[in-house]
Amino acid sequence: MDKPTLRKAAPFNAQQFLDSAGIKRAVTKYARGSAIFSQGDPASSVLYIQTGGVKLSVLSKAGKNAVVAILGPGEFFGEGCLAGQALRMGTATALGATTVLAVEKAHMLHTLHEEPELSDRFLTHVLTRNIKIEEDLVDQLFNSSEKRLARALLLLARYGRDDEPARSVPRLSQDILADMVGTTRSRVNFFLNKFRDLGFIKYNGRIEIHKSLLSVVLHD
Repeated sequence: MDKPTLRKAAPFNAQQFLDSAGIKRAVTKYARGSAIFSQGDPASSVLYIQTGGVKLSVLSKAGKNAVVAILGPGEFFGEGCLAGQALRMGTATALGATTVLAVEKAHMLHTLHEEPELSDRFLTHVLTRNIKIEEDLVDQLFNSSEKRLARALLLLARYGRDDEPARSVPRLSQDILADMVGTTRSRVNFFLNKFRDLGFIKYNGRIEIHKSLLSVVLHD
Protein backbone atom coordinates (compact mmCIF):
# COMPACT_ATOMS: atom_id res chain seq x y z
CA MET A 1 0.00 0.00 0.00
CA ASP A 2 1.33 3.40 -0.90
CA LYS A 3 2.04 5.66 2.01
CA PRO A 4 0.06 8.90 2.07
CA THR A 5 2.06 11.88 0.93
CA LEU A 6 2.21 14.72 3.41
CA ARG A 7 1.96 18.11 1.78
CA LYS A 8 4.14 20.77 3.32
CA ALA A 9 2.13 23.83 4.27
CA ALA A 10 3.05 26.97 2.42
CA PRO A 11 4.72 29.60 4.62
CA PHE A 12 2.42 32.31 5.89
CA ASN A 13 2.60 35.39 3.69
CA ALA A 14 2.07 38.39 5.97
CA GLN A 15 1.99 40.84 3.06
CA GLN A 16 -0.69 38.86 1.24
CA PHE A 17 -2.73 38.64 4.41
CA LEU A 18 -2.44 42.36 5.18
CA ASP A 19 -3.49 43.14 1.62
CA SER A 20 -6.62 41.00 1.85
CA ALA A 21 -7.79 41.32 5.43
CA GLY A 22 -9.58 44.64 5.01
CA ILE A 23 -7.28 46.35 7.49
CA LYS A 24 -7.23 50.12 7.41
CA ARG A 25 -3.66 50.89 6.40
CA ALA A 26 -1.48 53.43 4.69
CA VAL A 27 1.41 52.74 2.33
CA THR A 28 4.21 55.30 2.19
CA LYS A 29 7.37 55.44 0.09
CA TYR A 30 10.55 56.85 1.62
CA ALA A 31 13.76 57.98 -0.04
CA ARG A 32 17.16 56.93 1.25
CA GLY A 33 17.94 58.68 4.54
CA SER A 34 14.35 59.74 5.23
CA ALA A 35 13.02 59.41 8.78
CA ILE A 36 10.03 57.07 9.02
CA PHE A 37 9.59 58.13 12.63
CA SER A 38 11.83 59.89 15.13
CA GLN A 39 12.68 59.24 18.75
CA GLY A 40 9.97 60.83 20.91
CA ASP A 41 7.25 60.77 18.24
CA PRO A 42 3.80 59.43 19.25
CA ALA A 43 3.70 55.63 18.90
CA SER A 44 0.35 55.04 17.23
CA SER A 45 0.92 52.38 14.56
CA VAL A 46 2.71 49.15 13.69
CA LEU A 47 4.78 49.21 10.51
CA TYR A 48 5.61 46.52 7.98
CA ILE A 49 8.42 46.73 5.40
CA GLN A 50 7.25 45.89 1.89
CA THR A 51 10.46 46.80 0.03
CA GLY A 52 13.80 48.31 0.96
CA GLY A 53 15.39 48.43 4.38
CA VAL A 54 15.12 50.26 7.71
CA LYS A 55 17.70 51.22 10.32
CA LEU A 56 16.52 51.46 13.93
CA SER A 57 18.72 53.65 16.11
CA VAL A 58 18.65 55.23 19.57
CA LEU A 59 20.22 58.50 20.73
CA SER A 60 21.28 58.69 24.39
CA LYS A 61 20.99 61.80 26.57
CA ALA A 62 24.77 62.15 26.27
CA GLY A 63 24.43 62.35 22.48
CA LYS A 64 25.74 58.86 21.71
CA ASN A 65 24.01 57.11 18.80
CA ALA A 66 23.59 53.33 18.59
CA VAL A 67 22.10 51.19 15.84
CA VAL A 68 19.65 48.71 17.36
CA ALA A 69 18.68 46.77 14.23
CA ILE A 70 18.79 46.64 10.45
CA LEU A 71 15.51 45.33 9.03
CA GLY A 72 14.43 44.19 5.58
CA PRO A 73 11.31 43.24 3.59
CA GLY A 74 8.78 41.12 5.48
CA GLU A 75 9.67 42.48 8.92
CA PHE A 76 7.50 44.44 11.36
CA PHE A 77 8.71 47.29 13.55
CA GLY A 78 7.18 49.88 15.87
CA GLU A 79 5.21 47.16 17.64
CA GLY A 80 5.93 48.66 21.08
CA CYS A 81 2.72 50.68 20.80
CA LEU A 82 0.74 47.45 21.23
CA ALA A 83 2.21 47.05 24.72
CA GLY A 84 1.37 50.59 25.82
CA GLN A 85 4.42 52.44 24.54
CA ALA A 86 3.22 56.01 24.10
CA LEU A 87 6.33 57.46 22.41
CA ARG A 88 8.84 56.01 19.96
CA MET A 89 11.94 54.85 21.82
CA GLY A 90 14.18 55.30 18.79
CA THR A 91 14.40 56.55 15.23
CA ALA A 92 13.59 54.54 12.08
CA THR A 93 15.44 55.60 8.92
CA ALA A 94 15.10 54.32 5.36
CA LEU A 95 18.35 52.75 4.14
CA GLY A 96 17.33 53.11 0.49
CA ALA A 97 14.14 53.50 -1.50
CA THR A 98 11.74 51.89 0.98
CA THR A 99 8.01 51.18 1.03
CA VAL A 100 6.33 50.82 4.42
CA LEU A 101 2.79 49.76 5.28
CA ALA A 102 1.43 51.33 8.49
CA VAL A 103 -1.45 49.78 10.45
CA GLU A 104 -3.06 51.86 13.19
CA LYS A 105 -2.75 50.39 16.69
CA ALA A 106 -6.49 49.79 17.15
CA HIS A 107 -6.84 47.96 13.83
CA MET A 108 -3.74 45.85 14.51
CA LEU A 109 -4.98 44.83 17.97
CA HIS A 110 -8.39 43.92 16.56
CA THR A 111 -6.82 41.85 13.77
CA LEU A 112 -4.47 40.02 16.13
CA HIS A 113 -7.46 39.06 18.29
CA GLU A 114 -9.62 37.98 15.35
CA GLU A 115 -7.05 36.35 13.04
CA PRO A 116 -4.96 33.63 14.73
CA GLU A 117 -2.78 33.09 11.66
CA LEU A 118 -1.49 36.66 11.69
CA SER A 119 -1.24 36.53 15.48
CA ASP A 120 1.03 33.46 15.29
CA ARG A 121 3.22 35.10 12.63
CA PHE A 122 3.48 38.29 14.65
CA LEU A 123 4.27 36.46 17.91
CA THR A 124 7.04 34.53 16.15
CA HIS A 125 8.46 37.82 14.89
CA VAL A 126 8.46 39.40 18.37
CA LEU A 127 10.06 36.36 20.04
CA THR A 128 12.71 36.11 17.34
CA ARG A 129 13.51 39.81 17.74
CA ASN A 130 13.85 39.39 21.54
CA ILE A 131 16.22 36.44 21.11
CA LYS A 132 18.37 38.47 18.75
CA ILE A 133 18.49 41.42 21.19
CA GLU A 134 19.70 39.06 23.93
CA GLU A 135 22.35 37.63 21.61
CA ASP A 136 23.47 41.14 20.64
CA LEU A 137 23.83 42.09 24.31
CA VAL A 138 25.99 39.04 25.03
CA ASP A 139 28.01 39.83 21.92
CA GLN A 140 28.65 43.41 23.10
CA LEU A 141 29.63 42.30 26.60
CA PHE A 142 31.99 39.43 25.82
CA ASN A 143 33.30 39.61 22.24
CA SER A 144 35.97 41.73 20.60
CA SER A 145 35.05 44.41 18.05
CA GLU A 146 36.52 42.21 15.30
CA LYS A 147 34.27 39.30 16.23
CA ARG A 148 31.25 41.59 16.63
CA LEU A 149 31.78 42.99 13.13
CA ALA A 150 32.09 39.49 11.64
CA ARG A 151 28.86 38.42 13.36
CA ALA A 152 27.05 41.57 12.21
CA LEU A 153 28.09 40.97 8.59
CA LEU A 154 26.94 37.34 8.72
CA LEU A 155 23.56 38.37 10.14
CA LEU A 156 23.12 41.12 7.56
CA ALA A 157 23.89 38.61 4.80
CA ARG A 158 21.23 36.26 6.27
CA TYR A 159 23.92 33.59 6.67
CA GLY A 160 22.58 30.10 7.32
CA ARG A 161 19.31 30.50 5.44
CA ASP A 162 20.57 28.55 2.45
CA ASP A 163 23.69 26.85 1.06
CA GLU A 164 24.93 29.67 -1.14
CA PRO A 165 28.72 30.06 -0.81
CA ALA A 166 28.51 33.86 -0.68
CA ARG A 167 25.88 36.48 -0.07
CA SER A 168 25.84 40.26 -0.34
CA VAL A 169 25.33 42.61 2.58
CA PRO A 170 22.86 45.50 2.08
CA ARG A 171 24.72 48.66 1.11
CA LEU A 172 25.65 50.31 4.42
CA SER A 173 28.22 52.96 5.26
CA GLN A 174 31.13 52.16 7.53
CA ASP A 175 29.71 54.69 9.98
CA ILE A 176 26.51 52.62 10.31
CA LEU A 177 28.52 49.42 10.75
CA ALA A 178 30.58 51.17 13.45
CA ASP A 179 27.38 52.18 15.28
CA MET A 180 26.09 48.61 15.06
CA VAL A 181 29.28 47.09 16.40
CA GLY A 182 30.03 49.76 19.00
CA THR A 183 33.43 50.82 17.68
CA THR A 184 35.01 53.48 15.48
CA ARG A 185 34.83 53.84 11.70
CA SER A 186 38.61 53.44 11.45
CA ARG A 187 38.45 50.08 13.25
CA VAL A 188 35.66 48.90 10.94
CA ASN A 189 37.74 49.91 7.92
CA PHE A 190 40.77 48.07 9.34
CA PHE A 191 38.84 44.85 9.94
CA LEU A 192 37.08 44.96 6.56
CA ASN A 193 40.44 45.21 4.83
CA LYS A 194 41.75 42.38 7.00
CA PHE A 195 38.76 40.16 6.16
CA ARG A 196 39.26 40.92 2.47
CA ASP A 197 42.98 40.08 2.60
CA LEU A 198 42.17 36.77 4.29
CA GLY A 199 39.58 35.93 1.61
CA PHE A 200 36.63 36.02 4.01
CA ILE A 201 34.86 38.76 2.05
CA LYS A 202 34.92 40.56 -1.26
CA TYR A 203 34.91 44.27 -0.62
CA ASN A 204 34.74 46.93 -3.30
CA GLY A 205 32.09 49.36 -2.13
CA ARG A 206 29.65 46.46 -1.67
CA ILE A 207 30.44 43.60 0.71
CA GLU A 208 30.04 39.97 -0.36
CA ILE A 209 30.29 37.44 2.44
CA HIS A 210 31.91 34.01 2.23
CA LYS A 211 31.04 31.37 4.81
CA SER A 212 34.70 31.23 5.81
CA LEU A 213 34.02 34.46 7.76
CA LEU A 214 32.27 32.25 10.31
CA SER A 215 35.73 31.14 11.51
CA VAL A 216 36.25 34.62 13.03
CA VAL A 217 33.10 34.24 15.12
CA LEU A 218 33.91 30.68 16.21
CA HIS A 219 37.56 31.33 17.01
CA ASP A 220 38.34 31.78 20.73
